[in-house]
Amino acid sequence: MSGVRLKGLSLFSNVGIAEAYLDEVGVDICIANEIEVDRANFYKHLYPNCKVIIGDIKDDEIRSQIISKAKETNIDFIIATPPCQGMSKHGKQDPHDLRNQLVSYAIEVIKEVKPKFVLLENVPRQLKTKIDYNGQRILIPDYIRKELSNDYYINRDSVVNACFYKVPQSRERSIFLLSRKDTNIRWEHPEPEVPIVTLEEAIGYLPTIDPLVREEKERWRFPEYEEKRQRALAISKWNYPPTHSWHHIKWMMHTPSGKTAFENKIYYPQKTDGTTITGRISTYKRFSWNKPANTITQNNGVISSSVCVHPGREICNNGTEEGRVFSDPRVLTIYELLIVTSLPLDWNIPEWANERLIRSVIGEGIPPLLIKKIVKNLRGKFTTI
Repeated sequence: MSGVRLKGLSLFSNVGIAEAYLDEVGVDICIANEIEVDRANFYKHLYPNCKVIIGDIKDDEIRSQIISKAKETNIDFIIATPPCQGMSKHGKQDPHDLRNQLVSYAIEVIKEVKPKFVLLENVPRQLKTKIDYNGQRILIPDYIRKELSNDYYINRDSVVNACFYKVPQSRERSIFLLSRKDTNIRWEHPEPEVPIVTLEEAIGYLPTIDPLVREEKERWRFPEYEEKRQRALAISKWNYPPTHSWHHIKWMMHTPSGKTAFENKIYYPQKTDGTTITGRISTYKRFSWNKPANTITQNNGVISSSVCVHPGREICNNGTEEGRVFSDPRVLTIYELLIVTSLPLDWNIPEWANERLIRSVIGEGIPPLLIKKIVKNLRGKFTTI
């Protein structure tokens, strides 16, 4: 991209998913901060030229180190993505969850470093979440404006959905875009793009995969398992079959695309005595082919989690529940997750990272194609600063 490159700081960095394409739009992330050591090491593996500060931003010494290094590096762009578990609809939505307060530490860093541009991201519920401020409880958006509106222009509408920016995943986020007033730039979200990308378009071309049944005595039920596994691995080593318990697999084999196993009369989530397992209607549920994927969650490797099962293809159907069988009674493979999250298909996952960590960081990450387009919309407003 023409013009000067921005020097960036990433706060609450995860493993740098949001940053995957920032170098393509003129932003070099020079410093990152992450509290969890395994994620920080993952980040270092992906971005070896970045200075990664490992530690809790709430710690005065760590925060001072971040601020000092940012000033020394002349940081002019900050991306901050505080944890959302206290606000997310997939969590407990505790209004007093201490993680809701973490945005205040990001604001402190912003006020000290004074970058030209800031991208602050969280779930849409942050718009209705209150935090402590000078002895009062105020909404997070009001807090952001009180602290930063004197020095920064703040975008009008913060809520965007990644599916309207060619990401094959419906993922709503609240993203505040700030531009320092002396830049004379007002940074807004780009116009939505249509048509949206469906799962059929995104992963429909990939071969069907049988799950690995956890109970060895039940593995005979998939006689083509190895053949399908080899065909999938020929595409990517990350396209290997997920492992599930037979009872989960059985329930999903009789569940059509877009439906939950709770709608079944025979093959529904049940205990050994036949009583229905208590769960949300969004669990034990397949994606739909004709829509983007539902929001990918941190727990995307578990069939009983919120909408995370492959859409499947009809194998046979004689009009009865027993006689209707669908393929791919499994969660998405890691390779399929890369696609629906808009990560590079050759994303350089470290060999030491286990599946649980990989799935967790992807589930918490922001689709990088969305971030790329938002930042590209900023870069289109100037060539030099």
